[in-house]
Amino acid sequence: MGSPPLWVLLIAQQSSSCGGRVLSVIWSFAFLWVPDKWKLDKFSPHIVIQLDLCGRCMTLSTLLGTIARSSNCLPALSTMSLRGACRLLNEGIGVLVTSARRLQSLNLGQCSLLTHFSINVVAEVLGHTLKELFIDDCQNINAMLILPALKRLECLEVLSVAGIQTVCDDFISEIVTALGSNMKELVLANCFKITDDSLEAIGRTCSSLSAIDLSNLDLLTDSALHYLTNGCRSIQTLRLCRNNFSYEVQNAHIHLNCDVLRPGSSGKGMGSDEAIAAFLETSGQSLKHLSLNHSSKVGDSTAVSLTKCWRTLLTLDLSWCRNLKDEAFGLIVDSCSSLRLLKLFGCTQVLIPWKDTSEGLFQNETKETLNNKHKDHNRI
Repeated sequence: MGSPPLWVLLIAQQSSSCGGRVLSVIWSFAFLWVPDKWKLDKFSPHIVIQLDLCGRCMTLSTLLGTIARSSNCLPALSTMSLRGACRLLNEGIGVLVTSARRLQSLNLGQCSLLTHFSINVVAEVLGHTLKELFIDDCQNINAMLILPALKRLECLEVLSVAGIQTVCDDFISEIVTALGSNMKELVLANCFKITDDSLEAIGRTCSSLSAIDLSNLDLLTDSALHYLTNGCRSIQTLRLCRNNFSYEVQNAHIHLNCDVLRPGSSGKGMGSDEAIAAFLETSGQSLKHLSLNHSSKVGDSTAVSLTKCWRTLLTLDLSWCRNLKDEAFGLIVDSCSSLRLLKLFGCTQVLIPWKDTSEGLFQNETKETLNNKHKDHNRI
C-alpha cells in the first residue's frame, strides 16, 4: 500500500482548561498509529494538520514537544491551521515555520497574542512557498506594520484580514499593487475603515480574483460595486452581507457596459439594487456562490439579473432581504436550474409556495412582470 494522498490530523474545540499534555498524548498516539513507512517526512503529496480552537493548550512548550520538535522536521507539511490558539506567541510561530518550510497554507485566525513580528518571521521563512494566509481577528497585528512582510510573500493568492481594525485603504492599495496579479481570494469583512478607494485598487489590479468577502463595510457606496464590476470579471464567490451601500456615487466617471446601467450614465441616484444588478449582468456568468444576507435594498432588479446566472449559481443567501416579493423569489427559483441551496431566513414576506416551472402560469406571469419593470428602469 502506498502513501495516502492526504492525511488530516484534527483536534477541534479543545476545552480551554485542556493542558499541553493532552495534545502531546494525542500527537504521540498519532505517530504510533501511523505506520513507519507513512511517517511525516514520507507523506505524499500533502499533509494537513488542523488544530483549531485548542485554546490555552497551544503554547510554545507544547509546540516544541509535539509538532515542532526540530528544524525542518515536517518537510511535507503543506497546510497548518491553529485558529483560535489564544496563547500562541510570536516565538511559537517562529518555531512552527522553521519546522515546516514548505507550508503553502497557514491559518492563524483569532490568535489574539500575535503581533507583526510573527508575520515578519513567516515572510522570512515562507516567502517563496506560502499561498494562503489567514490572520483574521488578530487584533494585536497592526496592518501597516506587516505590509513589508506581506509584500515578500511572492506566491500569495489568498489573504484574510477580516476584523483587523487597522486595515485601511492605504493598506489594501499597497498590497494589491504588489500582489494583485496573483490574488484569487480576499476576505475583508468587518474592516470598517475600508472605502470605495480600496475597491478601485482591487478592480484595477486583481483581474484574476475569484472570491471576495465585503461583509459589513459601512463606508462602501454603489461605486464599490462598479469598480468590482469593471475590473473583476471572473468572481465565483461574493459575500455582501449587511451591506446596504449609499445612493451617492462618489465618482461620476464610472461607465458600465451593461443593460442595467447604460454606458455614459453617471450612476447618480442609483441604489444598491441596481448596482448589484449591474454586477450580475456583467460579471455574474461565473458566479457560483452569492450572499446578500441583510442587504435590505436588494429588489426586483437584482432578481431579474440573477436569472442570467442560471448556468453556474449553486448557493444563494437572500436572508432578511425583505424588499423581495414572492414573484421575485419564484423567478429566481424557476430560472436558476443549477441552484442547490437557497437561504431565506427572516424573509417573513414570502407567502406563496413555488411549483415546478412545468406547472405553470404563475412563473411565466412573474417573469414577464419583473422584466417589464426592469425595462422601464432602463428607459429612465
